[in-house]
Amino acid sequence: MARTLNNMLLRRWLLGSLLLIFCCSNISGQSIFESCPSCKIGVNLLRSMIASGKSVKEVVSLATGVCSFFSIQTPRVCAGIMNLVGADAVEAFNQTQMTTAEICSFILPNGCPDIIDKRYDWKVTFPSKPKPAEHPTVPPPPSAPRLKVLQITDIHYDPHYLEGANAECGEPLCCRATSGVPLSPTHAAGKWGDYRKCDTPKILLENALRHIAKTHKDIDYIIWTGDIPPHDSWNQTKEGNLEIIRETIQLMDTYFKDIPIYPSIGNHESCPVDSFAPLEAPPRRNMSWLYDALDVEWRRWLPDDTSTTIRHGAYYSVLQRPGLRLISVNSNYCSKNNFWLLKNSTDPAGQLAWLIEQLDDAETKGEKVHIISHMPPGQPDCIKVWSRNYYDIINRYEATIMAQFYGHTHYDEYEVFYDTKNFKRPLNVGYIAPSITPWENVNPGYRIYYVEGDHPNTTRSIIDHETWKIDLTDANRLEYPIWYRAYTARRAYGMNSLLPKDWDNLITRMSHDEDLFETYYRNYYRDSPVRPRCDVICQKELLCNLRSGRSSDIKNLCQNL
Repeated sequence: MARTLNNMLLRRWLLGSLLLIFCCSNISGQSIFESCPSCKIGVNLLRSMIASGKSVKEVVSLATGVCSFFSIQTPRVCAGIMNLVGADAVEAFNQTQMTTAEICSFILPNGCPDIIDKRYDWKVTFPSKPKPAEHPTVPPPPSAPRLKVLQITDIHYDPHYLEGANAECGEPLCCRATSGVPLSPTHAAGKWGDYRKCDTPKILLENALRHIAKTHKDIDYIIWTGDIPPHDSWNQTKEGNLEIIRETIQLMDTYFKDIPIYPSIGNHESCPVDSFAPLEAPPRRNMSWLYDALDVEWRRWLPDDTSTTIRHGAYYSVLQRPGLRLISVNSNYCSKNNFWLLKNSTDPAGQLAWLIEQLDDAETKGEKVHIISHMPPGQPDCIKVWSRNYYDIINRYEATIMAQFYGHTHYDEYEVFYDTKNFKRPLNVGYIAPSITPWENVNPGYRIYYVEGDHPNTTRSIIDHETWKIDLTDANRLEYPIWYRAYTARRAYGMNSLLPKDWDNLITRMSHDEDLFETYYRNYYRDSPVRPRCDVICQKELLCNLRSGRSSDIKNLCQNL
């Protein structure tokens, strides 16, 4: 009897956990399944339950109970997230044509064999003309004029942040009145924010924007790479997310009234989080509630001709100045947490086909391009087939794309892209900027870039970049944050330039120089006093991340590390 009961509980845990991967994975920050075998058991159990005639309500109720019983999350988090996305997740599993092995390869890209059915192994099509050139290998001349560009990312503004609230509530977001009473003064949220699972209070957000506007009066334009709402993903509504988005956009517009701002959409802008349904999704999940609202709000900064693609898929292309085009990509369409991709992952919203058209036109006109987006394509969060196609696009248009700019990770890092012939020649760089939010274990920060400016032979290359930050511990102790420049890339890492080959060489140097790697690791967390210790395994993982502009491809990109 006891063995039967234990087996039943195990089956229920596996089944519930499978749903929770899609419903809660971005909340918990990690996958519940740690191995391919457990994933396959869970998938088969879910499929057998659906096949037996269990209703969606029954499956969702079971998953909610499992979540609470095994304390995967608190009961209200379990109930909230399952109510938001449980039915959609069950529908996606019910309608997908993927095999169990393919689903687990999708869920655990680095933990399961790389298995992709031909029906899902789609490829973009390029124009039938030769590739004209390679990425520039000579840095801009020292006398070249410069543009000064600000990148802000991952604000995660929490209007309900409360000083003194419990910062160790055991949920994905704390520091609110609903987080319970702190057990001791050390558990209480600070005035300006907290290193634990707490997002950005309004007082910190306004202080950051005021400081930037006062300190950097010579900014030419701003790139804003998404994630505005907080991490209370189990408790959100469409109306609530739109209210936070509109309030934050108004703050940006107030502090940077006469500066062009170019936004991209983050995975937290949607409700449910990560859910970016394709055009053929059920009407209840139509994305027009978000895309139409963004088009209205972004119109203050963007030309009218961007409206069509924003309302279609939250992406756009704009000529920032003669010879420099900015393309904003909605990389949330590659998220493995977007369970709609189980049904059909083929170039959602036709975005990559459109991107090729934009790049091909820019190549013909001799324009240089900067791509801005939220999720870096090399992250394991990005499904392999989308990432590989995007990587091919970067390869084909390496002479046109001068740089890429991302957020999402909250860390201060980058990704190098290599020639797909042998993955040895570096040909592009994706810059990943630090977050404003301290969630979690990082100091708030932002990034300034110096871009090759206007002159006859400009390549629009990145000349240097610098990270600005505050020390949150000092801010809460002194009751006032002090923003300062933490480092500049070329000086901190001893780089002659910021060409792809220099960033690739930095990876090699860090693999042999412990002090250099430690400098990078401090900057990665913005010298947070609560950053975890980084052992040899951690070092290899971080260095591999720097080589990984293509997701889940350790074999090609990291074997030499």
